[in-house]
Amino acid sequence: MRFLYLATCIAVATASKHYNTGDTVDLYANVVGPFANPSETYQYFTLPICAPHPESKEKLLGLGEVLAGHRLVTGPYTIKFREPIESATLCVRYIDEEDMETLRDAVIEDYYFQFVLDGDLPLWGFIGKMERIKPESKKRDAHRLVLFTHLHFDIMYNEDRVIQVDVSTNPEAAIDISKPSARSVEFTYSVSWQPTDIPFGRRKERYEKYSFLPQHVELHWFSIANSCATVAVLTGVLASILLRVLKADVRRYMDPEAAETSSDAGWKMLHGDVFRTPPAPGVFSACVGAGTQILVITSAIFLLSLAGHYRAYNRGALLASCVILYAFTAGIAGYTSGKLFRALGGEEWAGNCAFVMLLFCGPLLVAFSVLNSIAWAYGSTAALPFGTIVIISLLWVVVTAPLTVAGAAMGRRGPNELDVPCRTSKHVNGVPDLPWYRAAFPQMLAAGLLPFSAIYIELHYIFASVWGHKVYTIYAVLFVIFCILLVVTAFVSIAFTYFQLAAEDHRWWWRSYICGGATGMYIYAYAFYFFMSRSNMGGLLQTSFYFGYNFMMCYAVFLMLGAVGWTAAYWFVKYMYRQVKSE
Repeated sequence: MRFLYLATCIAVATASKHYNTGDTVDLYANVVGPFANPSETYQYFTLPICAPHPESKEKLLGLGEVLAGHRLVTGPYTIKFREPIESATLCVRYIDEEDMETLRDAVIEDYYFQFVLDGDLPLWGFIGKMERIKPESKKRDAHRLVLFTHLHFDIMYNEDRVIQVDVSTNPEAAIDISKPSARSVEFTYSVSWQPTDIPFGRRKERYEKYSFLPQHVELHWFSIANSCATVAVLTGVLASILLRVLKADVRRYMDPEAAETSSDAGWKMLHGDVFRTPPAPGVFSACVGAGTQILVITSAIFLLSLAGHYRAYNRGALLASCVILYAFTAGIAGYTSGKLFRALGGEEWAGNCAFVMLLFCGPLLVAFSVLNSIAWAYGSTAALPFGTIVIISLLWVVVTAPLTVAGAAMGRRGPNELDVPCRTSKHVNGVPDLPWYRAAFPQMLAAGLLPFSAIYIELHYIFASVWGHKVYTIYAVLFVIFCILLVVTAFVSIAFTYFQLAAEDHRWWWRSYICGGATGMYIYAYAFYFFMSRSNMGGLLQTSFYFGYNFMMCYAVFLMLGAVGWTAAYWFVKYMYRQVKSE
């Protein structure tokens, strides 16, 4: 974690330069794409506009930048430090009918572009716009397509450092491309320089102001507090009921006179089966191990965010952290899975180790292969280059796999039985006939509802940031919501486990896991709602990326919260059976 933080600090420190008057300030052309489809991005020079200089070079990018789809190439603009330009010709290009049709489609789809100045100052603009024309007659409204041919760069500086940059267009220089007729087009630009007192260390603060509620932070906190209060009240009511019932059960079982007058039924009848090895112990232990690893990764990312590691528009820092943290925390998954598998009496530890390595990476590899192939077919920058795929594969082979094996080898040295207060009987007691609502799926639906209610307000902001152009900067709020989610998930899993045992159903191992992870199912359902009601996304590329990677995110949430739910239920069951003498 310290390595990631230091690496980012060094990258930021070296990204910007000190300039003398007349020095060249690098302006990189990054990507273009439909504004409504943030994942559908293309290299800037795929548009039929001014070509890059023959001496233009691609900037060497980090892992996170490539994962985020950035492709920086030196632009054709010549910008000198503190030297204004009233108007300069960028190029004069003859655009034939085919290229004009390409530009018309780009304007209709609301294409935007992104440039990067001075290493890490992003700026955005649109290549054109669709203007509404109201005809004189009562016929339907018409539209005119306009292509911007002039860009103005307004740059602010403090002594010898670049501080801020904005880009604007000149409506008088725009041309009408409503008809796809061939013509020669002159592209121009201008540059102005303005002094400012903003220090260099605060030049990124303006990007953080483009968050969701810059003027209504108090309202945002109030909404979160309202959600927390609602969940706290519901949790408190359920906790009081559960503790009251549990104390009454323990008092009845411990009182000899009450025991003689009451029938020996309920969860006490299961003392010989409650700690019986669950079905598919190898798969179960691998699920717990993978979920524990994802919990550690998520916690580490929150710590980095609270420490200021993820600044606004810090290109790909979060994605790079996820890849690196997943690689170097693989030993946690191996150790947790190996230790639990050994305690459950498992012997084929090598197969269990292989399964925990592929439990999350396997589905991710399948999803990535399909989605990356679609991006390649579209020619999008969302497709990872072959070299990046090789680097990630080597990271998995050299770091992830050995650490998982090492962790599993350490875990298998643990005891070969669980430290539980009850001995498991040789005879398996049957499970009584239960109502339909005590089946696994209805229990999942009920168990995931309360944790989801704790986070649904924040989900809109998360989705708008991941699948939109918003900037999420309120990490403290998100961390509080995350902690509440863990607590509520643990409590709900405990409550449903108790109700299951009280109904004399000892099959609580898998049930507690899937009830804990059921929130992931609700998040994926919310993804459908957001796509259809809160966004304008469309097209095969964007749609496949949205639902494919959202599925993997919800799968990770399922594994993580499933591990939390089972761990809480396990310790609760141990505590409950230690309160009575079951032997």
